[in-house]
Amino acid sequence: MTPLKSFMTVALMLAAGSTWAAARDPIYHRPAEMANLPFSEAVAHRGVLYLSGQVGLGADRKLVPGGIGPETKQVMDNIVGVLKKHDLGMDRVIKCTVFLADIKDWPAFNDIYTSYLDSEKLPARSALAASGLAFGAKVELECIAALGQSYKRMKKDSKQKTAKDLQ
Repeated sequence: MTPLKSFMTVALMLAAGSTWAAARDPIYHRPAEMANLPFSEAVAHRGVLYLSGQVGLGADRKLVPGGIGPETKQVMDNIVGVLKKHDLGMDRVIKCTVFLADIKDWPAFNDIYTSYLDSEKLPARSALAASGLAFGAKVELECIAALGQSYKRMKKDSKQKTAKDLQ
């Protein structure tokens, strides 16, 4: 980029003022039930929704019994629930990271995971074994979703909070 183009780019950004700055500010989503946890359920930024990892906690905030199958189903239901709060579905998920307490559970996890997805629109994904997942869980899944038009609605409906606001 030439120095003149660089200058013009900076000048245009400065001229845009607070509109440009507001578009950069993340939106932190922290439901009341997460008040004592050191992270947000999801953070929206520049058209992307970053979901925190989900384990198989039921409505009672306890790990569902039964092992990898029931835990994976609960994890997926939890992910669907968080996405639904933002007017999104699983079709908007573009990347997932899977943490398994035992990598031997990978096929059982995949059987349930893929049942929640369109086989023509599978997200990019990484899977790895991890020891010591929260709550003694067998699986944790974090996802990234494309917001699209819902981001604009969310910005209107949500009070934006910056990291400084949460300190």
